Amino acid sequence: MILLSVAGLPAVAVAEDRTTSTEPLPLERLFDNRAVSDDARPGEADFDGAGNSLSAQDLHAAGWHAGRRLDLDSASLQWPRTRPGSPDNVRADGQHVRVRGAGNAVSFLVAGTSADGGPGGDVTGSGTVHYWDGTSSTYTLTAPDWRTGPLATKAVALPHVNTRAGGQLAEKARIYAVTVPAAPGRQIRSVTLPADAGPQSDLHVFAASVRREESSWTGSWSASSAGYTAVGPWQDQTLRLVVHSSAGGSRARIRLANTFASAPVEIGSASVVVRDEGATGRGRPVPLRFDGRDNVVMPAGAQAVSDPVGFVVPPGADLLVSIHLPGPVAAAPVHSAAIQRSYVSGAGSGDRTQDEEGGAFTGSLDSWPFLTGVDVRGGPGSVVAFGDSITDGVRSTQDANRRWPDVLSERLRAQQDVPRYGVLNQGISANRVLSDRYPGDGVSDDTGGVSALHRLERDVLAQTNAHTVVVFEGINDVRWGASAEDVVAGLKTLAQRARERGLRVVGATLTPCEGYKDCSPEVEAKRSAVNEFIRDNGGVYDAVLDFDAAVRDPARPQRMLPAYDSGDHLHPGDAGLKAMADSVELKKLVP
Repeated sequence: MILLSVAGLPAVAVAEDRTTSTEPLPLERLFDNRAVSDDARPGEADFDGAGNSLSAQDLHAAGWHAGRRLDLDSASLQWPRTRPGSPDNVRADGQHVRVRGAGNAVSFLVAGTSADGGPGGDVTGSGTVHYWDGTSSTYTLTAPDWRTGPLATKAVALPHVNTRAGGQLAEKARIYAVTVPAAPGRQIRSVTLPADAGPQSDLHVFAASVRREESSWTGSWSASSAGYTAVGPWQDQTLRLVVHSSAGGSRARIRLANTFASAPVEIGSASVVVRDEGATGRGRPVPLRFDGRDNVVMPAGAQAVSDPVGFVVPPGADLLVSIHLPGPVAAAPVHSAAIQRSYVSGAGSGDRTQDEEGGAFTGSLDSWPFLTGVDVRGGPGSVVAFGDSITDGVRSTQDANRRWPDVLSERLRAQQDVPRYGVLNQGISANRVLSDRYPGDGVSDDTGGVSALHRLERDVLAQTNAHTVVVFEGINDVRWGASAEDVVAGLKTLAQRARERGLRVVGATLTPCEGYKDCSPEVEAKRSAVNEFIRDNGGVYDAVLDFDAAVRDPARPQRMLPAYDSGDHLHPGDAGLKAMADSVELKKLVP
């Protein structure tokens, strides 16, 4: 045995594994199951042992073509390069699979099936990650059922299930991207898949890859996909989105996402420039490319990251990120509470991504569609602010960047005692720890997001070079009926999962809300119980921020100090958000 130390975790013993019983094989050489059938020949595949299968036509309509690279939660996976009716996945049974690279996680494209073809549950098993230095570590892989698993965490949902009899069932078929921890910085040689789950179910693996470390990048700005809403429709138009950097750097890239979608979307071209005023840039926009091309098509549920470009991102500056949509685009993943005015060109106005002047941008937006991140080269990495509307900045001054994560970023940039981290705002207005506001699939006007538990992978663990997460969420749960005990259990799960990936986890107490329409004495009792856990958490958190103490009225602690209240008694105003950020002891953010 030797000791393996993973960042943020105590050293643990791992087995030396300098020899294995078999040489690892590429996953496709181990395929032993046929999951995908042509609609005209459904009998050629039998995914679940009961004659049911995925529709090749549905996959194609979602942009999941054979051999297509799929960027999911910052990992690049490849959909099997096979024809319908051919072996395209492996039923996990201890196979030794070649997976190479260095990173903090291994990502699997998976689904579970039940033996009788009917609704099933999660299929879980333990496997092993093997490193080139001869050590290994274990992991637990859970594949939700392909017909009944949660839509909130699926990579893609298809509208039909093909049946052996030749008909189609009009029900959702799901495929999931699931990541498991790996030792950061260690070169991975292979993985051993979990053993056979038994006669009642199977765990199917379509693809596997290492999620690469991003130590040469820092996340400077981000926003969570909070829902999938009707837009426009946009036809041959350009969005010019205003975002505010935290960390600066000499090179940049953007991250786009087609989260929650059922169909692919084309980005015709994109650019970035420092903003002068309104929709006008400070000089000519710098074009962005994707794998060397001007355009990129994002399959349903997938992401796209632009190629690095030589563009100086000043710290604490407004940027204009422009994306041309050839269209038509009738729905999009959005971050709804931008608290920032952005712009859109007129219908049919074409590609305006290279416009220096803002005259073509005659319409405005109050949300951020598609754009989920701006990264800069170099820097120390990022802190993720993970929360709800108070983190999102609801009721702060429009266009002023006075959210508490913005003020925290200003403080980090103005000092030299700790690293000047980028600060990534992953707040979603109306979000909860335990339950989904938006169900995770379909067009909806609810942009409260899927639960913190369901979005942790995408919004925290997959963020660029994140070192620390501040968890500040739970007030919406206790206001809307959850017990304090359940919220505490959810917060413990969030912390455990983040620490497994090597993140420093900082808990923040819930701020008071007496006077808001539903903040009853019962809600106050539950809020106080959650805060009691956060303050005395028994090691669940690496540090605690007392936002409650920062903004409460000393004369009446169940309410906010009037000077900090935005006026609705739930959301702090600019002064309250600044008081929260100013209360942060910066050393608590450092791993």
